[in-house]
Amino acid sequence: MRPLSLRASGIDEHRIKAAPNHALLTGDGDPGTAVWTYNGTVPGPVLRLRQGDPARIVIENGLDEDTTVHCHGIRLPNTMDGVPGLTQPPIKPGESFVYEFTPPDAGTFWYHPHADSLVQLGRGLAGALVVEEREPLSVDRDFLWMLQDWRLTKDGQIAPGFGNMMDAAMSGRVGNIVTVNGAPAAEQPARAGERVRLRLANGSLARIMALRFEGHRPVVIAVDGQPCDPHEPEGGRLVLAPAMRTDIVLDMQGDPGKRYAVIDDFYDGLAYALATFAYDAGPPLRAHPLDAPLGLPRNPLPEPDLAKAERQEIVLQGGMMGGGKLTGVGGMMGMATPGMNGMAAWAINGMSMTGDGHSGMAPLFTLKRGATCHLTMRNETAWWHPMHVHGFSMKLLSRNGAPVPHRQWQDTVLLAPKDTIECAFVADNPGDWMLHCHVADHQMAGLMTVFRVT
Repeated sequence: MRPLSLRASGIDEHRIKAAPNHALLTGDGDPGTAVWTYNGTVPGPVLRLRQGDPARIVIENGLDEDTTVHCHGIRLPNTMDGVPGLTQPPIKPGESFVYEFTPPDAGTFWYHPHADSLVQLGRGLAGALVVEEREPLSVDRDFLWMLQDWRLTKDGQIAPGFGNMMDAAMSGRVGNIVTVNGAPAAEQPARAGERVRLRLANGSLARIMALRFEGHRPVVIAVDGQPCDPHEPEGGRLVLAPAMRTDIVLDMQGDPGKRYAVIDDFYDGLAYALATFAYDAGPPLRAHPLDAPLGLPRNPLPEPDLAKAERQEIVLQGGMMGGGKLTGVGGMMGMATPGMNGMAAWAINGMSMTGDGHSGMAPLFTLKRGATCHLTMRNETAWWHPMHVHGFSMKLLSRNGAPVPHRQWQDTVLLAPKDTIECAFVADNPGDWMLHCHVADHQMAGLMTVFRVT
């Protein structure tokens, strides 16, 4: 039962325990996979908060190793950011930590560890976090798909070999099983004529997804929790890299009684059905699509002043090239990566910071509080990198010289090989903040840095 003081103070409290358990990841007849869970489930429970209302998340560590929790994408105080050593001491086995913050933005976010990230995420520790708008969007249903990718052995257990050199220096630990809300090949009931809001979150270690909705025309209304101008994705294909979230609206215009697949075809020759919309045989809910606006109210993000911006650039380097050789990376700093024998595979501006974030990480650059930062990210590697900034959302300005449409703000920006992306944000949140690739192998093997706001 909730203490009276919590009810009186209006604080929304959630209690989460990280602990080992089993999950049925491959369907009927599954012997069960040994996983790590939040509150016993994969994914963990959906945490629902209210925009502008104080929240408290109590994390209990039931694992045999240190952990933390990072509320990914939420603009919260630095001490609540969940990076061990950098923003808080790690949560030791048997101990707890209380995260308290007031979410300023409504949207779709998620939570995950930032200690031993590669292993803890890869063993299942992830959950969705929804901050609800004050005025909900006019839809018939609002639901969420938490997408996770698993590398399993033939007997259905999580494969060993986390942090091996091949994964670390190439595309990361892409798995052989994909689940939707912890189950394979999800079947989603649908009714003709309804309008739904579907929140998509990619909690994979490394798998990039490109989703096609057969017989439907998704409209993107938010990216990484931040509302954008409603638009159909280019070519009808929704690209979702690790840690990214996209909210879409679907007018369910399929035929009663029919089935329509959602196909992930990002990797050439490896397309598969992620999910299926199964229409009931009843009459349509309405004859014509709902006549209601699709746009979400904008969150209170400070607008960058580009005329007075301080310019910073990060260059992504390293990775495996032709001939099986690593391109040159800079001096290494910090903790060794499991299975890497302390070797770095990647660098940012010539420096490789490995591990999860820790004390002594000198900032790559320092910004005065309130300054606008114009950040250029250049990918000089042959691999894809979803670059995540802690503590802020970035306004996307251009990709390879072309303006980015739809007024998009993101906390995780996907760079294709050789991409150059320009973005901007107002440094209104003081502290030391991580900026890293969210392919966990890449982060652990050096593709990570820190910047400071004073």
